[in-house]
Parts: sequence; structure tokens; C-alpha cells
Amino acid sequence: MPTTEELQQFLDIATEAALTGGAVLQKYWKNLSSIQEKGRSGDLVTEADQASEVAVLTVIKRHFSDHAILAEESGQLGQLDSPLLWAIDPLDGTTNYAHGYPLCAVSIGLLVAGVPMVGVVYNPILGDLYQAAKGLGATHNRQPIQVSKTAQLSNSLLVTGFAYDRRETVDNNYAEFCHLTHLTQGVRRGGSASVDLAHVASGCLDGYWERGLSPWDLAAGVVLVEEAGGLVSAYDGSPFDIYSGRLVATNGPLHQPIVQELGHVQPFPQFEPK
Repeated sequence: MPTTEELQQFLDIATEAALTGGAVLQKYWKNLSSIQEKGRSGDLVTEADQASEVAVLTVIKRHFSDHAILAEESGQLGQLDSPLLWAIDPLDGTTNYAHGYPLCAVSIGLLVAGVPMVGVVYNPILGDLYQAAKGLGATHNRQPIQVSKTAQLSNSLLVTGFAYDRRETVDNNYAEFCHLTHLTQGVRRGGSASVDLAHVASGCLDGYWERGLSPWDLAAGVVLVEEAGGLVSAYDGSPFDIYSGRLVATNGPLHQPIVQELGHVQPFPQFEPK
């Protein structure tokens, strides 16, 4: 296990990388010349994604040339079971970004023996910097943050997202969205998993669930939520697996109620693939 000093060093470098990538995103903001689909409807990539990833990887490799990396655009560099693995999304919320909608971020997480232990989420458009490391707490713009104290679903505000393959599989969360909207004060759809998790960590949202995600979507945000006092698990409440693509993240008091309600929901048959 890394020492406190090593975790702080990892966090400092992750922050440097996120700020560097964020500067690239600011440069391309509302100035894109190329927006393409990766093969699935709605799964976009732009020159901003690619340029931001180059900038982030340059910083990480300069400081930690022997660390493994899993990045959204360039893929896997090194082994996934490496003791130290960086999970990087250079632009989480590409669809938002491409439309000029400012919920997007650079997301950088470090897995230590498969466990997320360092996370930085930086939204350069709104100037929001979220940082956390195991045992060091979580901050928003350098100020400590904590999850909310909301204890009743009826008083809660939740957030979720919809996977790119939602049109091809009945394993989507349309029914869950409606079900929990009916039980809460509302369910938002932010469009950026890392930002959603950061908002749970900061207490402005009380819980989040989603499926169809990748490790680079989750690694940083999971650390933020846990270090801010929240809980993260699989849909059924069992331990979270970053490679499962799905999770529930809450302030703690709402965790079991949300897990229970998700277990009751049946998919809408009208959205089954034809």
C-alpha cells in the first residue's frame, strides 16, 4: 500500500494532469472542427478528446513512466492487473461538450491493486476542481466536502445516466428512472458520470446509479464519494467491481433504500429490442 506521502504525490500529479488536459478543453470549447461517432449511436469523439488525452498522458508518463494506463481514446498501456493503474477519461461528457453544454470533465483515477485510491475530476468550463485520495479526504476547489445528510428518499435528489447501447438492450434503466422519479424530489440526467459522482460527493445530489460504464468513467469519482463519507456498491449492495460497468453511489443513509427499490423494478417491455 502506498504511504500517505506517496498518495499525496499521486494526487498532485493527477491534479497537474487534469489541469493540463482541462486547458486543452478550454481551447477547443465551442470551437470544434471534427465530431465523429465511434461506431455506436451517440458515442462521440472530437479532436478535443484526443488532444486532451495526449496532454494528460504526457504528464503522467513524465512522472511515472513505469505505471500502467487505461485511457478511453488510446486504450490499454501495460497490464490491467498492474499494482498501479491510471484510469483516464480526457473528456467525460463528450456529447455535452460537443453541444456546448458545460457539464463535462477530465477524469483521472489511480487504482492500487485494483482499488480506486486517487481521484481528480476537473470541469474547466465551470472551474470546478474535485480532488481526493484514500485517507486524505475530498475537496472542491481546495475546500473540504462531505456528502449530504438526506435520510428519506422522498426528500432526495438523485442522478443517473443512460448507456450508449440503451436502444439495443432491455438492460437499460428507463424503468428505474421513472420509478425513482416517482419516489423522490427528482432524478437528473447529467451526462457525465464523473461529474455526477463529484456532485454526490459534494452533497448537492444524494445518490447516483448507472450501468454501461467503463473504469475511466468511475475510478476518480468513486474515490471522491468514499472520501466525502459516502458509500459505493454494486446494484445489489455487494462490493463494487470497477469492471462491472455499473454502480450505486450514495450519501450513506439512502444506500439501502435505493438498492432495494432498484431490485423491485422490471424493465419496460415496450423498449425491448426488435
